[in-house]
Amino acid sequence: MRTVVVFAIGILVGSGIQSAVAQSPRPNLRLNHVGISVKDLPAALKFYQEKLGFNEVVRNPNGMSAYIQVSRDTFLELQASTERPDGQVTHFGMETNDIKTTVGQLRARGLMVSDPGAPSAFTGGILANVNDPVYGRIELSEQPANGGKLRAASNAWKD
Repeated sequence: MRTVVVFAIGILVGSGIQSAVAQSPRPNLRLNHVGISVKDLPAALKFYQEKLGFNEVVRNPNGMSAYIQVSRDTFLELQASTERPDGQVTHFGMETNDIKTTVGQLRARGLMVSDPGAPSAFTGGILANVNDPVYGRIELSEQPANGGKLRAASNAWKD
């Protein structure tokens, strides 16, 4: 009888743990952009615009990077660099609707995440970064409805 009771308790406890783990909040993230290194930013912009038909939606005031819109919610961030080879992925960006909550969820999963900063002068996004053991950096972004340049480009997208 004791074996049956211990077995039943084990089943109940195991089911409870499995349910709790399965229902733990998953961060609300979606791919937003991929950062790519280019030697010649004007030539790269010309290629993506003229050959692939993508539009430039925002250029960094420092002239060293620009965003190209590939689809409604997906962008390429072209970053001028003489130190990296053309086409090297520098980072990828994930968008969230609530960066503070997402940062908290990722930290609860044991990740090192920077604190969200003030809105970027470049994109208007509120940014934080996660260290990825493979690529080195995942950029987190919340694009505010007012002032988020990538959000404005997404909202203006015409199929």
